[in-house]
Amino acid sequence: MKAGGSLVLAADAGAAARRAVGEARASLGALPPAFAVLFASAHFSASAPALVAAVAEETGGVPLIGCVAQAVAGGAREVESGPAVSLWLASDLGPVETFAMEFVRTASGGAFGGYRFTSREGSPEPADPAGIHLMVCDPFTFPAGDLLAHLNRHVPGAVVMGGMASGGLRSGESLLFLDDQVITRGAVGAHLPRAGIHPLVAQGCRPVGDPYIVTQADGNLIMELGGRPPLARLRELAEALPLREQELLAQGAHLGIVIDEYQAEPGQGDFLVRGIAGADPESGAIAVGGEIEVGQTVQFHIRDARSADEDLRRTLVREAAALGGRPVAGALLFTCTGRGTRMFAQPDHDTGLLAQALGQIPVAGFFCDGELGPVGGQNFLHTFTASIALFPEAG
Repeated sequence: MKAGGSLVLAADAGAAARRAVGEARASLGALPPAFAVLFASAHFSASAPALVAAVAEETGGVPLIGCVAQAVAGGAREVESGPAVSLWLASDLGPVETFAMEFVRTASGGAFGGYRFTSREGSPEPADPAGIHLMVCDPFTFPAGDLLAHLNRHVPGAVVMGGMASGGLRSGESLLFLDDQVITRGAVGAHLPRAGIHPLVAQGCRPVGDPYIVTQADGNLIMELGGRPPLARLRELAEALPLREQELLAQGAHLGIVIDEYQAEPGQGDFLVRGIAGADPESGAIAVGGEIEVGQTVQFHIRDARSADEDLRRTLVREAAALGGRPVAGALLFTCTGRGTRMFAQPDHDTGLLAQALGQIPVAGFFCDGELGPVGGQNFLHTFTASIALFPEAG
C-alpha cells in the first residue's frame, strides 16, 4: 500500500479541502486513493458539512471516516489551537467497507445496530472479522466499552482501533464523518480486512510497589490483595514511596492487570491499566474500571509525563526492531486529550516520537475523549493512551 497525508492550517472549508487533497494525493503519485481519514479542529463545527462534501468531491467519493475534534495531528505536528485539517489517503490496501452504528436502549439494556461484526442475514458467507476495524464514536450516545467487551467474547480475531470524538461538550454536538455525510450520534467505522496493520498501544503508566494476587473479588470490586484489603496495601505503598511518587499516587492511582501470567517479571507495558474508581474505607475494598477475577496478578501504577514518554518510546523502539528495516507507509494516531501540552513540556510529543522512530511518514490523528486499541489480544477503551494504527509497506 501507499499513503499520503496533509496538515492544512486554514479556516475556510473549501480551500482547506482542496489543498489537503492536493497535497495528500501528491504522495500517491499515479495511484488513485481508496480510503480517506479526515480530522478537523473544532473551528470547523459550523462548516463541517461543507468540508466533508468538498473532500469527497476532490477525492472522487472514496470511502471516508473521521470527525471534528478538540485538536488534530498531522505529520510530525500536533495542532492544539487554531483551525486545522488533517487528511490521510491510502491506496492499494484491499477492500474497504465504511459503516455507521447506533446504540438503542431497550427494557433489558440496549442493542447495537447498523453493522454486524459476525455473519449477516441473507448472506451465505459470514463476515470476516480478520483485519482491523477503525472506529470513531460519539462519547454521549455510543457505549464503546460495551461493544468491545461483546467483541472480545463473541468475535475473536476482530481488532478495533480508534477513539471517542472530542469536538462536542454535550449530546448532539459531536460531528462524525462518514463518506460525504456528517453524523451527530452513534459511531462510524471502516473495516479493512486485508490491510496488514500493526496495532500499538502505549498506556503511559509505570508500576510501583510489589505485585499482588487477587484473593477476593466480585465484578469490578477487589476485596483482597494477597489476603489483605487493597486499601491497606495502597496506604502501605504510599508510605514507602518517595515524596514525588506519593504526590503522583495521590493525584490518581491506577491498577495494572498482568497480561501474561506466565511472564516472570512483568514491567512497564506488560499490564492492562485501569483507573481506580473508588474505595470503601470501612472494608478496604476498591473499585476499578473493569472486571477483576480471583487469581489475577495486579500491581499499582502511577502516571506522569516521564512514564508516558518512556512507554511510547519503548513501544516504538520495539516495533522498529520487529519491522527489521521494513518501510512504513503511514500511521493513524489516536491520542488522549489529556496528553499533548497538558502532559508534556514540549509540543508535538507523540507525533515527534513517531517521526523519530519511524521517519517522516504520513500521519493523521486526533485528540480523543477515550482511545480504542488492543492489549493482550483483547480490545479495550483506554484513557491517557496513545493508540497507533501502523501501516507497514508490503514485503
